[in-house]
Amino acid sequence: MSESPYSSWLVASDIDGTLLNKKRKIPISNYKAILNFVKKGGNFTLASDRNPESMGFHYNKLPIYGVPAIVMGGAGIYDFVKKKMLWFKPLSENSIKTAVETASKFPTIDTIINTKDKLYISGIGFWAKFYLNAEMVSHKYFRYISEVPTDDWAKVVFFGPMWRVKQLKKALLAVPDRDYSVIDSSIVSVQIQAKGANKGAALMKLAGILGIDPSHTAAIGDYYNDYKMLSKAEISGCTESSPKALKRIADYVACHNNDGAVADFLEYLSNEIIEK
Repeated sequence: MSESPYSSWLVASDIDGTLLNKKRKIPISNYKAILNFVKKGGNFTLASDRNPESMGFHYNKLPIYGVPAIVMGGAGIYDFVKKKMLWFKPLSENSIKTAVETASKFPTIDTIINTKDKLYISGIGFWAKFYLNAEMVSHKYFRYISEVPTDDWAKVVFFGPMWRVKQLKKALLAVPDRDYSVIDSSIVSVQIQAKGANKGAALMKLAGILGIDPSHTAAIGDYYNDYKMLSKAEISGCTESSPKALKRIADYVACHNNDGAVADFLEYLSNEIIEK
């Protein structure tokens, strides 16, 4: 019996705004499409800015069968079966110092610091509470970012009013010889990660771990923090609600995430690429 053509493929999907609908639920069409893809032998996983604890809530609902996930915006690859990080790229000491100094200059901004195995929050707490209400993850709060332990920082997310976030982003970009990347993660947040720590690089790293050729990788997302993943994947898709920058590079523009964008993308991948 010949091996299924699906077994040589790896598909990664963003969670928020892509896999989930506006009610933060997985549409049944997405679940059925993922199950069908995996039953045919395909490798499916998630790629998100969330940490393992937060991602696990959705990962464990899917028939993924142990494929490691891309976590914290590509700063890590996490094995949910072994409950361990397979690959991790932290921020440098200089980058952490810049994050602390920059956040201190913007006292109305909240910060969320993802480390290899912990989550910290600093600031006034007003903006961070929206994240916490949605994610429901364990964390430790510090009033000032300078109080946060500096071990194994994976990424720092700065939350606040849109205009203040734009000012903070400008300050981060003005740092000479910086060894971090600045990424828009939402209209009220911007984040920094080590250079080389992004969903695209992590997708290639994961493909290598699984023994999958880069030419058989596919990915779907909806926002700027998915840009490098869509650029790296051989076949890329984005949702109908995605910014124009993503639609320009995507091979396929799927339907709105409320209507099952992942299912739409997997149907395209199956019919137009794998089985054609």
